[in-house]
Parts: sequence; C-alpha cells; structure tokens
Amino acid sequence: MTSVEEPARTNGRIRDAARTQAEILDVATQEFARAGYDGARVDEIAARTRTTKRMIYYYFGGKEQLFTAVLERAYSVIREAEQQLDVEHLDPVAAIRRLAELTFDHHEQHPDFIRLVSIENIHGAEHIAASEKLGRIGSPALDVIRRILESGQESGLFTADVDAVDLHAMISSYCFFRVSNRHTFGALFGRDLVDPARREYYRTMLGDMVIAYLTAPRAED
Repeated sequence: MTSVEEPARTNGRIRDAARTQAEILDVATQEFARAGYDGARVDEIAARTRTTKRMIYYYFGGKEQLFTAVLERAYSVIREAEQQLDVEHLDPVAAIRRLAELTFDHHEQHPDFIRLVSIENIHGAEHIAASEKLGRIGSPALDVIRRILESGQESGLFTADVDAVDLHAMISSYCFFRVSNRHTFGALFGRDLVDPARREYYRTMLGDMVIAYLTAPRAED
C-alpha cells in the first residue's frame, strides 16, 4: 500500500473531501469498466478529475485500494435499492415478481456494474474477498427472498424446494447475461437483448419464468 501524506492546500482553498472522493470514484468506475483492472491507469483517472495522482493515493492508498472502493460503492447501490424494497403488502407471487423487476432494472441501468463484476471474476474475486466492507454488506435481497419463500410455501402457492441463494442466482443470472452478453448474443443471433422495444417483454418474461418455477406442480415422492 502506498503511503502518501496529505498534499498541501493551495491558494487557500479547502477541498470538499467527500465531493472530491466521489468525483474520483465516478471517474475510476468509468476507467476500470472501460479498460479493466490491468489496463486502467491512475494517471488517467487523475487527469480526468479536478485533483492529482498524489491526492488519489492520499484518499485511497493505491490502484488496488481504489478498485476495491469502486467495487464497494457499486455493490452498495444495489444493496441500498434492495433495502428500500417494500413488498410486505404484496402476496408472494407479486412480491417475487417485484424483486425480480428490481434486479432487472438495476442491471440495465448500471452497465458499468456488470463490467466491473465481470472484471472482478477474471481476478478470482480477490478484491471482494479482501474487503471487510463487502463481507458485511451481504445481500438484503436474501432476507426479502427468504420471507417471500416462507410465505409462499406456507400458503401452498410455492411448490419448489429452493433456497434464497439459489433463487437469487436464478434471477441475477438472467439480468446479468442480458447486459453482459448483449453484443456477442446480438452478433450470433441478430437480436439485441436490450432493445427498448422489447424491454417490457423481457422484464415480464423474467417474472413469468421465476413464478412458473416456484408454482409448478411437483410429482409426489
């Protein structure tokens, strides 16, 4: 980890630390998503912000720590959205559809998140594994899914023997693939998975697939 003392303030101006760090993270998110971890350069990030490489090192410690901070913020956005999700007043079928739609909307609106996660997987999730913050964040969606599954199973609406983690993976995989594989899928099959004209079709299809799986008749053992 690079140790850098706080740079001297020039022209009598006191920087807004929170604003400066947010700006650095904004630009770093774009640069890491564009160039990957290995290709991204702190010099380039500094050149595109109202700060210096020295200041970036002061706030974040180095490139590795900066990338970890970018991941932490990216994951916190979806986790905050999950925490704000209110489905307690909905029946289990409507509730699970709403949760699926939340993931669908988030992944579509945050393509940089998809690229960052793909990059982190290339690196074996080493930054996530080393982040205490990400270890504490967990997924509020899992708690929501557990409650919905319990309600649906108790009422007899849900017949699938599935846990919250696997259902979360099922929903996320569809939403992730739709954005991450847009270009290769389009080149191979001539169909744009994020075509605005087909957005509601795909959004509804996701909910229909999840609900069909959860409510399908099961053969008796």
